[in-house]
Amino acid sequence: MRALVLADDSTFVPPNAGDFNLPPLFGSGDWAFTKPILLVLLSVVIVAAYFLLSSRKLALVPGKNQFVAESIYDFSRNNIAREQIGSKDFKPFIPLILALFTFVLVNNIFGVIPIIQFPTLSHFGFPVALAVLVVYPVYHYVGFKRHGFRGYLKNQLAPAGVPGFILPLFSSIEFVQKFFMAPLTLAIRVFAAMFAGHLILLVFTAGGEFLLLHAPGALKPTSVVAFAFSLAMSLLEAFIQVLQAYIFAILSASYIGAALASEH
Repeated sequence: MRALVLADDSTFVPPNAGDFNLPPLFGSGDWAFTKPILLVLLSVVIVAAYFLLSSRKLALVPGKNQFVAESIYDFSRNNIAREQIGSKDFKPFIPLILALFTFVLVNNIFGVIPIIQFPTLSHFGFPVALAVLVVYPVYHYVGFKRHGFRGYLKNQLAPAGVPGFILPLFSSIEFVQKFFMAPLTLAIRVFAAMFAGHLILLVFTAGGEFLLLHAPGALKPTSVVAFAFSLAMSLLEAFIQVLQAYIFAILSASYIGAALASEH
């Protein structure tokens, strides 16, 4: 992206990946406590507190908070866990799917909340930790537990119906996909969406501010266009943030369902 040079020699330096490297709030090096870490901890408190407070006084006719909490639970239970894992096996995984969906959702939504304005999962380490340290071991563990070591590998790498002459190639591709690429692509999806969306918002917001404060008089009105695009992109980004939380949860559930299934 080129820097914008105006007639008065003012130069617009566009936002870039370096803007995501926030200075630590305190500490330094490996012990630095940064804004993304604070937001992750805050998201855990928000999710836990909301469900605890909403379920303190359950009523037959739910109030607004109870209704929202029950709707989120019902969506995670029936529309994600039950559909992807299956009606026989989904119940033990409801807490995990609910936690993944709400955790990713809150951390994504931070990106459009004034003052906070930072999607935590735009830092690659957080979605990688979720995918590699949480989802990955869960779906392989339940697969090995259900089918045994040999049975699970056979289901994953050599399912029935694959012609023998292409089985070595098929098994090699499936091994890389199931044991290496699946958790990485799960993390990359949400990371890329949050990173790109936030960067676009920064470009329009910073560009609008620059045009308003530093552009020649004739160009200042164009700042309104930049701010209008920033608002429109914020609305689109909010939709994408919810969608990415859903995608992360539904893919996690589908991996668990595939691991538990007898045939693929």
